Amino acid sequence: MNELEPDTHEEPYDFMHTEHGGIGKYLAVFVALCVLTGASFFTYSSYWPFGKHVAWAFMMAVSCTKAMLVVMFFMHLLWEANWKWVFTVPASCMSIFLVLMLVPDIGMRQNNGYGWYSFDRLKYTAAPLSEEEKGKLKKDIEEDIGQEQKPLVSPTH
Repeated sequence: MNELEPDTHEEPYDFMHTEHGGIGKYLAVFVALCVLTGASFFTYSSYWPFGKHVAWAFMMAVSCTKAMLVVMFFMHLLWEANWKWVFTVPASCMSIFLVLMLVPDIGMRQNNGYGWYSFDRLKYTAAPLSEEEKGKLKKDIEEDIGQEQKPLVSPTH
């Protein structure tokens, strides 16, 4: 036998074709994904017995579970070597860090009772102001610059 010919008794590249459980396992994962999708839609129904915050936390848990199932089975990471943790753990830590750093910043920019407008932001805001607020803002601006503001456009135009 020629040394360049593959041995007919062994399947070449057999290590790449490991068994992943067959179609039954994929159908079970599909059914689980359908049930989890139904569970997340249940939070919008009138039968949901808990509050809005519990529904939000429940949907986040369901979404993470669905993502884990897709990644593990359909992306075949369940059968990968342990090197996958070298990529996923730092990326997960970075994601959690970014969320924890950005949520307070975004929360402080909202006018939702937790945030506030600074004077500079209020001065340049696009939201319409009441006449009282306009007068106070004009007075504050005049005090800041020390002179009376002249309109950019004459009132006759």
